[in-house]
Amino acid sequence: MTRTRRALTGVLLLDKHADLSSGTAVGWSKRLLNAEKAGHTGTLDPFATGLLPICFGEAAKFSRFMLDAEKGYRATLRLGQKSSTGDTEGEIMQTRAVDVDPARVQCVLRSLLGAQQQIPPMHSALKRDGVPLYKLARQGLEVDREPRSIHVHELNVVELTGNELIIDTRVSKGTYVRVLGEDIGELLGCGAHLTALRRTSSGGFDIRQAITLEVLEALPMEDREGLLLAPDSLASALPRIELSAFDAKALQNGQNPQIEFSAGASGEYRAYGENGLFLGIADLVVTGETRASLTASRLMSPAQS
Repeated sequence: MTRTRRALTGVLLLDKHADLSSGTAVGWSKRLLNAEKAGHTGTLDPFATGLLPICFGEAAKFSRFMLDAEKGYRATLRLGQKSSTGDTEGEIMQTRAVDVDPARVQCVLRSLLGAQQQIPPMHSALKRDGVPLYKLARQGLEVDREPRSIHVHELNVVELTGNELIIDTRVSKGTYVRVLGEDIGELLGCGAHLTALRRTSSGGFDIRQAITLEVLEALPMEDREGLLLAPDSLASALPRIELSAFDAKALQNGQNPQIEFSAGASGEYRAYGENGLFLGIADLVVTGETRASLTASRLMSPAQS
């Protein structure tokens, strides 16, 4: 007997295991929570593991804050071997001798910090004329890709043992750690590819908050629901503003309330009504020393607030 899906709202922090696509992970999560709508906030490759925030219902309205957020990873590199995909899903294309020491590795990692341009790999979900690049790559085709601006905020050695290098990194959105691993291998003069990749953080979320599908499935339904975080957790980096019942209603009705405000600058804010009720995201423009104007950017539906 088919169960009726529910209009569930919240954020599940899933610890995805290897050999599972992000889309499949979302599908399993929807089934286990018997939810109508769900989507993830940034694809993890099937071979990768770790933090995959999944937005249910109204929470999807605020998923862009995770898509744009910095992300942390722990990556394991096999030095001395280059693969066709930059990871274990491809074929080994080249083997070279490895002659590195900790000091040299540290020097190479330091050189890769900061703002830079990165060319996305052919084995990626980016599309050319509607066709994912990885499908073209499987046909032996290679097309030009526009470089993208990225920023490597942190890059640290966890362990260097023989031909295996484990690193922790924190990067901007759009960064391909596989490409970063290949760059490290080239600068070390031996080549490298990823043998493991684990996302450890996304925005303000940490892998230690996440739960696996296996653990989720073992819980009773009420406990599964209890794991969901509130939608405003996705935008926790934004400042908070409290509104009166009158101004909250005006904002929800599409008006631009003029409010007393002298505690911050213009920009995006998390807006709350009475009793700490999350209304959504609003753009605030300071219009005077003690006045500001609010415009709704993305709001919860009144029924879900």
